[in-house]
Amino acid sequence: MTLEAVVFDWGGTLATYSDIEMIDMWRLAARHLAPDREEEVCARLVAVEEASWARIAVDQRSTTLSSLLASASAALGLDVAEAVLEEAATHHLDAWTPHVRHDPQAADALAALRGMGLRTGLLSNTHWPRAFHERFLERDGLAGLLDVRCYTSELAWTKPHPAAFQAVLTPLKVTDPARAVFVGDRPYDDIHGAREAGMRTVLRPNPLVPGYPVRPDATVTGLFGLVDVVRGWVEG
Repeated sequence: MTLEAVVFDWGGTLATYSDIEMIDMWRLAARHLAPDREEEVCARLVAVEEASWARIAVDQRSTTLSSLLASASAALGLDVAEAVLEEAATHHLDAWTPHVRHDPQAADALAALRGMGLRTGLLSNTHWPRAFHERFLERDGLAGLLDVRCYTSELAWTKPHPAAFQAVLTPLKVTDPARAVFVGDRPYDDIHGAREAGMRTVLRPNPLVPGYPVRPDATVTGLFGLVDVVRGWVEG
């Protein structure tokens, strides 16, 4: 069957995996709010974020940075949202998240896939608003190589809910999910979810994320390996 598109997860797939995605922002907010209690307040903010991710794993309902900040403000009795906004006005986004880096092979891999006539997309489970992600994609020259970019902070559902996958397939103009490939590092959210949505799947294994008993159509250790797999499917 002819392939039409390849869709990527973000963290751990196109971007180098980091399990401390927002800790820089929380630390700056804690320092702003209570400099003499920075470690304590930062730890409580991290706990609020972890609780939010745990809830998503249960009901797959999406959330936003604004709702997360509201929850953090209520939990601490401090105006976390104001602190974050004030820090945003005085710190560049790269200073908030210096550990966010894309895979060095990402640009060449995306260009190779597009050279095969395939459309490319991104679907990320995230609290962050679009502007945060777009800043990093533009910085590293990837934004123009991704035809469609979807963030669950703008959607009602997160992966593995089928509606999240449909949210990226529709603007990619893929009417048959079997004509699209999803590439991700999370066996449950990415591989199980995409398979249930009818897509082909490629797992990029990540020992730092939870396992799940699901079999992908292919497994790769790097993005150049992904290009070889997809080329084989296209030419086969």
